[in-house]
Amino acid sequence: MHDMLFPAPMAPDRDCPLCPRLRTFREEQRSRFPDWHNAPVPSFGPLNASLLIVGLAPGLQGANRTGRPFTGDFAGDLLYPTLTSFGLAEGHFDRRPDDGLRLIGCRITNAVRCVPPANKPIGAEVANCRQFLQAEIAALPNLRAVLALGVVAHNSILAALGERRAGWPFRHGALHRLPSGLVLADSYHCSRYNTNTGRLTEAMFRDVFSALLPVLRSDPPGAGG
Repeated sequence: MHDMLFPAPMAPDRDCPLCPRLRTFREEQRSRFPDWHNAPVPSFGPLNASLLIVGLAPGLQGANRTGRPFTGDFAGDLLYPTLTSFGLAEGHFDRRPDDGLRLIGCRITNAVRCVPPANKPIGAEVANCRQFLQAEIAALPNLRAVLALGVVAHNSILAALGERRAGWPFRHGALHRLPSGLVLADSYHCSRYNTNTGRLTEAMFRDVFSALLPVLRSDPPGAGG
């Protein structure tokens, strides 16, 4: 089914004013690097996706530069080949948005859409952007699972779904079946820091997707028998 049959979810404007600190930082980057995207980064992937992957925020020289999540810096070098190997993407990933890569049954977004200073959004910024995460989740009619890359994404997803953090603690490799029927999966973020320190290995990351595949092939939440 084509995306044109689904309404696009609400997304922030190019000059989104919700977070003053992020707006100031974004404008500084526009002055320094006028050829970069330097705006809220849109989600990537089809609206008929059964899996939504939620990262933290755009990297300064990654998605903030290229305008596509996890594109242009190290994190995508692990994420996109992994997706391809599990049949969730096809084509060649080349750290640029015109590489022809296509996601299959998978969509990617961030808990915070604008690049934060030092790659660290504050709580108010995560909260301000949560309305767009809620819109993403609501717009995906075939959604079966949401994969949180890191604790911030995990907590924001739970808040977007109206669930308490205490009931569903973050744990790498966990699959939380929420009351709605959605599965919330957890992974450490595929950042250079986490892989360089050994906190996340390629094998650990692949194990997350191996566990997710049966979920993605199951009946969607609420489907009749």
